[in-house]
Amino acid sequence: YAAYPGLRIAFMDFKPARGYSGSEWVGFETFAKIFKDADFIRAIRNSIVFNFLDLLIGFPVPIILAIMLNELRQKTFKKVSQTVLYLPHFLSWVIIASVAYSLLKPETGLVNVLMMNAGLIEQGIPFLTEKWHWAVSYLLFAVWQSMGWGTILYLAAITAINGELYEAATVDGASRLQKIWHVTLPGIRPTMVTLLIINLGRIMGSNFERLYAFGNVQVVDFQYQLAIYIYQKGLAGGNFSRATAVGLFQALIGFMLVLAADRAAKRLNEDGLL
Repeated sequence: YAAYPGLRIAFMDFKPARGYSGSEWVGFETFAKIFKDADFIRAIRNSIVFNFLDLLIGFPVPIILAIMLNELRQKTFKKVSQTVLYLPHFLSWVIIASVAYSLLKPETGLVNVLMMNAGLIEQGIPFLTEKWHWAVSYLLFAVWQSMGWGTILYLAAITAINGELYEAATVDGASRLQKIWHVTLPGIRPTMVTLLIINLGRIMGSNFERLYAFGNVQVVDFQYQLAIYIYQKGLAGGNFSRATAVGLFQALIGFMLVLAADRAAKRLNEDGLL
């Protein structure tokens, strides 16, 4: 508690008016209530599923983009492409969601209008108002928003690869694809492992701004994740003990996942993170 005194709230029936000294200690009672709450179980399930899908879909994309950008020889086009890819990372989820709703409206959204005019569909697709279509849209926009930042990291790793390795591969008659497979990918493997370990630690997390911006009553079954649970059952209701307890639970599970992934990486003869 010395480093993070606020964590004691998770073990107290905390009342802001009474402060730390006046609030009653309840031990693990708050955690017991949380684990019996059906909404908490639903929030955990949704968080794990969507974060795993985020990782599964989003992790390889920056690697592919970094390799593609590295292979570009036209410098002006390369710089423009990099700028376009990096820009979404600096946009808030409110802006991204506003653009998404404008583009994906079932009747007047640009995407549905173009597909209907092309004869691909007869009626608009409810991309953001039907839970299964929402899930796909939610994941794809996350990939689009984050892929540019990940690309920066992998491009930096690629530039650190010794150029003599590419020269040797050229002398041996390696094609461009063979150089990518045998030189570039092994060269950025430590970066890939490190970022994978970090991302595994976020499996239990959730982004409130992203969920709130894309949320609506039609998709609440999938939207209800831990960030929403903490807000509704904790902060909005003044139950700070519950909010802190769930946050502490998330942090502990994330820390354990990072340790497990780091140990697994070291057993595979990788550098790991710790």
